[in-house]
Amino acid sequence: MLRHAIAPPRRYTKASHDVVRHPRLTSDAKILLLYVQGLTAESADRPLSEHARKLGITGRAYQKAKELLAVNGFLHERREQGVRGLWATAQLLSNVSLTPAEAATVCLGRASESLEASEAPETAMCPGARDPAVGEPAIGEPVDRVVGGQLPVDEEREKNSPHPPSEAKPDPVPAPVPDPEVKPDPVPAPEVKPEPGAAPDAPLPPDVAEGERVLLSLRHACRELYLGAKEARTLAALAAEWLRRGITAAQLRRVLTSELPDGGVRSAVGFLRYRLVHKLPEEPRPEVPAPKPVVAAMIPCAGPGEEHLFRPVRGEELCGPCGRAEARRFWLRQRELAEGQPAPLPWRERFAAVNGPRAEPC
Repeated sequence: MLRHAIAPPRRYTKASHDVVRHPRLTSDAKILLLYVQGLTAESADRPLSEHARKLGITGRAYQKAKELLAVNGFLHERREQGVRGLWATAQLLSNVSLTPAEAATVCLGRASESLEASEAPETAMCPGARDPAVGEPAIGEPVDRVVGGQLPVDEEREKNSPHPPSEAKPDPVPAPVPDPEVKPDPVPAPEVKPEPGAAPDAPLPPDVAEGERVLLSLRHACRELYLGAKEARTLAALAAEWLRRGITAAQLRRVLTSELPDGGVRSAVGFLRYRLVHKLPEEPRPEVPAPKPVVAAMIPCAGPGEEHLFRPVRGEELCGPCGRAEARRFWLRQRELAEGQPAPLPWRERFAAVNGPRAEPC
């Protein structure tokens, strides 16, 4: 029975103090770096994201760790073209901060002279490096093959040749020189007949064109409402009727894209046609002009003083100042009459006057 068992060296990973005590690296970045550093040569040739997924570092945490490793010089990425012309991304992850020039030297297999043997970084992966023994891929664009221009006149032909050689073209006959004094007859232009069923290329009315633009713009708000050019042209007249009834383009777009079915839109043309027909707003009622006020004629005021004219509003006979003076005099007379009357009786006497004298008990 073994009381103390020490694991083999392959079960441990040497962690540099520069990595463990790095102030700008997060715990995820350090764990990912140490994990890749301890991989074997067979399992190192994999993307960094796959190793991070095994550690449970995914999503934003992986992006943050990768960004910190790249900023601090531990991770270097470079796109390279392989032997067959295919592009690949080479990732170099080291336990020592490297410059881009040092990373390129390490990735190509040529160790930098500035790095000591004891401080050489342990590279984890470099899948995109090109083999130095293989030459560089050819550059430039492919060109057509150049063939000769000999005419096959002297070739022997077989009787049943499926592809007989072409005949030599005769020398071109020079065209006759036209007489400058004789005017040539004008050649009539060929008459172009329109294809049957083709719609005339006539400009659309402004409201129909605006409705077509609104229908074509629905694809940006909802991919299920994608319409082709011909489909939008068939529904443009219905959309133009909305615009004629005072609905703006933004309001029409909001009506067509809001409250879509839960199961999705099966047919964009049918769905939009149904909404354009059944949700059409009522026609705007014509505005009735308000009747113009009747202006009365000027009449003379019936009040005292010099004769003057005024315009009555409700059939009155006095102008404003005279009417207010007459109302003041009226209330002054009413006050004088109220002061000349005797004071009202107390309530007990009024009660006795109404009910008679009080009967005395027997």
